[in-house]
Amino acid sequence: MPWITTIPFDAATGKLRALYERVTGPGNNVDNIMMMHSLRPHSMEGHMAIYKNVLHHRDNEIPKWFLETLGVWVSALNACDYCVAHHFAGLKRLLKDDARAEAIRAGIDARDIAATPLEAKHHAAMRYAERLTRTPQDMAEMDVEALRMAGWSDGEILEINQVTAYFAYANRTVLGLGCWTEGDIIGLSPGNSDDPDDWSHA
Repeated sequence: MPWITTIPFDAATGKLRALYERVTGPGNNVDNIMMMHSLRPHSMEGHMAIYKNVLHHRDNEIPKWFLETLGVWVSALNACDYCVAHHFAGLKRLLKDDARAEAIRAGIDARDIAATPLEAKHHAAMRYAERLTRTPQDMAEMDVEALRMAGWSDGEILEINQVTAYFAYANRTVLGLGCWTEGDIIGLSPGNSDDPDDWSHA
């Protein structure tokens, strides 16, 4: 059970009901992380806006499966099992290669970047995300330069930074309020990247 009061879909009214209807999945399922915001619907609106634009936007150039990989990596570093479960399911669905997805997960679980079956540029992004997650106060320009040298453009570096920063926020929302997976449909996400205003989960 969550550590604060939450309002279920069937009891929601007004703005909360309207927001729930935007984020529902099959059977009017609302992810528990969204339900954590139910006493302050405006904070759910802010959360969904940044989530959709950072991870599920048509103008991102990094493939969504790797953005999800970074999300799983950061969530694992933060010991956020809820986000690992959801976003690994998303990664697996997007990658369409279960064996490779499981090998990536094994490397993440071992905290061994080199063991993940990814390209050197992906490993560089994971190292950046790890430093930003573990020791943000130690970040320096050389960390960005290392990403450039690995082959990332500055726009892609921004995407890597924003996904890492988003998951720091999401992980702390979950861990700080007792969010749980019971009742969730694991792995749903806003699938329509072409429409930034479409928040529906599928």
